[in-house]
Amino acid sequence: MRLLAPAHAIDCLRGALIDPARRERAVLVSLAVNLALWTLYGTIAKSSQGLHHDMTELIAWSRDLAWGYKHPPLAAAIVRVWFGAFPVAEWSYYLLAMLMPTITLWIVWRLSADYLAIEKRVVGLALLMLVPFFNFHALKFNVNTVLMPLWAVATFWFLRSYKSRSPVYAALAGAAAAACMLGKYWSVFLLAGLAVAALIDKRRMVYFRSAAPWITVAAGFAVIAPHLVWLYQQHFAPFGYAMYVHGAKPFAAAAYSALGYIAGSIGYVAIPVIIVLAAARPSRATIADMVWPADSERRLVAAAFWGPLLLPALGALVSGTEITSLWSMSAWALLPVLLLSPPAITLRDIDTCRILAAAVVVPLAMLIASPVLAILAQRGNPLPAAAQAGLLADEVARLWHAATPQPLRFVGGDGDLADGVVTYAAERPRALTDMPPPDAAELARSGMAIVCFAENAGCRSNASAQAATGRRTETEIVRNFLGFPGKPQRYTIFIVPPRP
Repeated sequence: MRLLAPAHAIDCLRGALIDPARRERAVLVSLAVNLALWTLYGTIAKSSQGLHHDMTELIAWSRDLAWGYKHPPLAAAIVRVWFGAFPVAEWSYYLLAMLMPTITLWIVWRLSADYLAIEKRVVGLALLMLVPFFNFHALKFNVNTVLMPLWAVATFWFLRSYKSRSPVYAALAGAAAAACMLGKYWSVFLLAGLAVAALIDKRRMVYFRSAAPWITVAAGFAVIAPHLVWLYQQHFAPFGYAMYVHGAKPFAAAAYSALGYIAGSIGYVAIPVIIVLAAARPSRATIADMVWPADSERRLVAAAFWGPLLLPALGALVSGTEITSLWSMSAWALLPVLLLSPPAITLRDIDTCRILAAAVVVPLAMLIASPVLAILAQRGNPLPAAAQAGLLADEVARLWHAATPQPLRFVGGDGDLADGVVTYAAERPRALTDMPPPDAAELARSGMAIVCFAENAGCRSNASAQAATGRRTETEIVRNFLGFPGKPQRYTIFIVPPRP
């Protein structure tokens, strides 16, 4: 019975994680359990809501792989590979989403070995598990979550390269940096931050006189070159999209956005910071040593942490753009080192056990609460484009096959609806939204379905022009969940059968 006692179980977990012979396997098993718990939580808690549009949009992009879209292509390529091996289902998508923070945590575990004793490494890993970026927000797979492991490994390999000037780590750092840019252009702040960290370090001359930085640059350009060619061919259209959505803001709006970014980012990691301050009770001198260490090794880490985190606020002020604290989710891999590396920070065994217990209890508690959260979300009338996407896809397929025996290959109309139908449709059609259109002859031979909200006059007007020879159907969909009725939503569906 003692083995089942929570306190004893946590003590056994701590023992396994600090034991040199068992800790690597214990970490991998712990991360796998954490992955499974949060995947189950997401699958159940979000079962009444459907997949977020960011996720269905990536599936639509993955059906038309290119070297870029309004964002770089890496997230869509990952989705393409993933759903080549797994069924297109909500549980498998949440599993992919939670793999991003799980891989990040494992990289943090490896990275922290260069700076922290084993007890602090365990605490640092557990603290990150309490940050919402590593669970709740990570369940929405998009270009931001993809950056989490990429920023972590690029930082890890950069620090190794800087200290050792190893050609292998230099090449890996360059390739990882390019992968970050292929994930999201926001990664320019990581590259700039790491460059600043290298320039202000006392060992900069030794580093820049070595081959390491130039190997890094060469490897990075080799990886990203095809995308750069695509950008040039597209006249750098993604940058225009970014400025259209987030740019050209008054200075006051940009300043407010920058302050909100900093305050919100700090708020997201407040729990681990408060836990460390409460457990270690550091002096002001120790807190100063956390923020900006005296020794060169730890100061390089601090610079590599603060630069990528704070440079976006400066960039927002200079360029007049709005930013959000959610975009800082990839910037926290070095937080455990920053908080725990000062020699004056000491933690008792009981502190380690309590922090580990919190990291275990939170996902278990959320899993228990997940059915209730799903019902509450249903009663709150989730967005129909997501919640009803599967039912709408079934209705589109029914109308399509009533008109033609040919497979459904293209779906257009309202972007959110088309991407949702493409995601859930069994025949895996392609979306006619923000992708380059297929050849007109191919579209005529294949036909298409067009879906609109019935109240969206603009969408219906455009669809009528495209579907002059097609069939128009008005339908109403209600999604009930566990006996709780949903809100009815009317749709207009146009079916344009293939031409002979």
